[in-house]
Amino acid sequence: MPDPVLALDLGGTKIRAALVHGIGAGESSADDSTEEPPRLERIAETATPATAGPAAILGAALELAEQVRSGTAVRAVGLSSAGVIDSARGRVTHATDSLTGWAGTDLLTPFRERFGVGVSALNDVHAHGLGEARFGAGRHHGSLLLVAVGTGIGGCHVLGGSVVAGGRGAAGHIGHVPVPEAAGIPCPCGRTGHLEGLASGPGIVRLAHRLGAGTALRDGRALAAAAQAGESGAREAYRIAGAVTGRVLGALLNVLDPEIVTVTGGVAEAPGPWREALADGIRQEAMDVVADTPVLSATAGSHAALLGAAARCLDDLAAPVAARP
Repeated sequence: MPDPVLALDLGGTKIRAALVHGIGAGESSADDSTEEPPRLERIAETATPATAGPAAILGAALELAEQVRSGTAVRAVGLSSAGVIDSARGRVTHATDSLTGWAGTDLLTPFRERFGVGVSALNDVHAHGLGEARFGAGRHHGSLLLVAVGTGIGGCHVLGGSVVAGGRGAAGHIGHVPVPEAAGIPCPCGRTGHLEGLASGPGIVRLAHRLGAGTALRDGRALAAAAQAGESGAREAYRIAGAVTGRVLGALLNVLDPEIVTVTGGVAEAPGPWREALADGIRQEAMDVVADTPVLSATAGSHAALLGAAARCLDDLAAPVAARP
């Protein structure tokens, strides 16, 4: 049996790591084989020292990686990271303030020097989408659009088992599509009027306060509970956010025409009116030819990004990203 891949997911609040067994390079999301699914071993996590700078973040990630490896030989290291990632160079080109000083960070060199194996890196939502496409709901489909709605709003289009990352690695920033309902609302990217400022988890909380929900409802969990209990401001905030997100998704169906869509994230998983409103928004914008595209809950689980990072790493070792058409 081949050595496992050491996979890490570097996020704004947590760093996760695991040994991933049973992934082969270039596995297609349309593969109908009955092979056993990948197996994650020694899953571990630690808090991200997000405000301490890149050296501290990488140091915490390396320490966690050593803990997970614990003397086991690994064939490669796959990294999933917040920020826009230039996968050919393994460098963060742009990042929000959630990770202080993260833009410009070289992700590959510290792990190559420590572990002496091939290393690759890609954006965390891209990794999540790839994991979902190959090992989750997209397993038997040729294309998938993943939409992640939580603290932010991101997306990933996977076509033929490969992430469509774009010319600069920035494809999939669904949260930065302008919507009229967000006019004047600040977005984390520094602009105003984008979907994320209105319809992300924090955006929905702020919207609920403007609609009269109690200011004691300060986070998504409390707001979701209030909506489920029938609090009118909370329910209306979820309805508006779901409908607007659905309209954006309907427009994306017109452009990308994926075989299926999967939704994930804290907002998507919260009980209440959001999911029904999402479907209404899709119906409003999607052309008839794509209006029946299945919109499913993601099934690859909370460690989908680790699976995607491991799979992409093996792909890059087999056919380096810089050499791809």
